[in-house]
Amino acid sequence: MELDNTLSVEYKYTRGSWELEGADNDGLSLPNFSAKIHENCIITDTVANWTSPGKKIIKGQITGTVTYHHQMVGFDLEPRDVIVWLPPGYENSGNKKYPVLYMQDGQNIFDPATSAFGVDWQIDETCDSLIHHQLIEPLIIVGIYSTPQRMHEYIPNDTAQRYMKLVIQTIKPIIDSTYRTLTNREHTFVGGSSAGGIISFMLCWEYPEVFSKAICMSPAFKIERIDYVKTVETYNAKKKDLYFYIDNGGRDLETYLQPGIDEMLNALNTKGFKKDTEYYWQSFPEATHNEAAWAKRFPTAIQWIMKVDKNKKK
Repeated sequence: MELDNTLSVEYKYTRGSWELEGADNDGLSLPNFSAKIHENCIITDTVANWTSPGKKIIKGQITGTVTYHHQMVGFDLEPRDVIVWLPPGYENSGNKKYPVLYMQDGQNIFDPATSAFGVDWQIDETCDSLIHHQLIEPLIIVGIYSTPQRMHEYIPNDTAQRYMKLVIQTIKPIIDSTYRTLTNREHTFVGGSSAGGIISFMLCWEYPEVFSKAICMSPAFKIERIDYVKTVETYNAKKKDLYFYIDNGGRDLETYLQPGIDEMLNALNTKGFKKDTEYYWQSFPEATHNEAAWAKRFPTAIQWIMKVDKNKKK
């Protein structure tokens, strides 16, 4: 992929740690700055305040019931926590079993206190509301925390292969034995954003006997040394029974992801996947590459993957 001489970047200001980051006048962490970098450019930003150690202001909370599985290990990967969100009424629903969505970067999806920049995806609030309004059926959501090895675990390489085995052979069996889950592939989904979007696609593509659907927000399908498009293009066996929700923004880093997304959509077309039936793609031209943007799009994503195959079979 050829790039022009202008580089689009996102960045934040800190005083050496995330406990001392740029804040507004109310003490809330500032969102990412963004800029287009070219030769000899000068950028001027204003930081009005700084967060204080131990006094960082967090906006939001966890909604609903969550449980934790701490320091899960396996396959020579770094330990990680796993957070599990249980749908409303789970405790009083007898023997009822539920579909499961496994999300990457689990520290960012429910709890603003653990999210990288103090802004979470608000998946708990979103699903709680959609379930109460009967727009989706109740489901269990498993947030798998990332580690300092995130990029190695989430992009195509040997480490990603070990990470996928961790999810399938270690984490999923623990979830299925601890909670009332529907364990078959038809009720097991996966999702993530950016590099988390590509590993979610990979989990579905390489383990279709385990997962049937994937949410891939702002996925890094093909950029720089990453190329999973070729894997799909060169696949010549029987068409896979899979469903993909894919989206992307149109600003900053999103513009560099777009060519790879276009190529992946074309690859899916050539392999017989039908647009809006077996894959859904939507562009958000004004959206940037961050948790707040993905939070806004998640309601569309979760509703589509929860209903798509049912609509197809009607």
